[in-house]
Amino acid sequence: MNKTKEILSWVIPILVGFAIAMVIKTFWITTVRVDGSSMYPNLQNNERIVELKTASIKRNSVVIFNAYGVDKRPGVAKSTQYVKRVIGMPGDQIEYKSNGQLYVNGHRQSQSYISKKEQTSGTLNLQLPAAKDVTLGTGHIFTVPKGEYFVLGDHRSVSNDSRYYGFVKRSKITGVAKVFFWNKKKSVINSYPQ
Repeated sequence: MNKTKEILSWVIPILVGFAIAMVIKTFWITTVRVDGSSMYPNLQNNERIVELKTASIKRNSVVIFNAYGVDKRPGVAKSTQYVKRVIGMPGDQIEYKSNGQLYVNGHRQSQSYISKKEQTSGTLNLQLPAAKDVTLGTGHIFTVPKGEYFVLGDHRSVSNDSRYYGFVKRSKITGVAKVFFWNKKKSVINSYPQ
């Protein structure tokens, strides 16, 4: 009987700890590995980031969302997740001028998190047909629908994002990305409120 008590004395705390970890991972925080270069230079391929599942989504937040049903290309599996930056919130009016300047609701946005080259040629030179509700260039203003977001990768010249598949519904977004504080490189993600 004493042997059973002894075994239970260390098994029960392990099981409780495991249960708590699963609840935290399911509802509050988890780690995600970046796959690809669409967020370069701010996020690197294979970099580990933290996903905060209850964080508020704001303009310039980097979000993680389920791409299945958003990106309608063949081969996008039910478990596919994308990491992109929120450019437009629900109801925002977006204009990407031909010189690469971004205006949201008539106010010029800095875009200091990407190079001038990505702001101009990277953003405006599309590799695929644009989404039907997204028009880029001077004088072309579009409105982000209620309950949806306009998202772009930071490495615009290679990113598959809202320019091609349109807006992302709030229900598809699983969390806001944060970079581990011990990452060696300084990331712009931490310099924006999220």
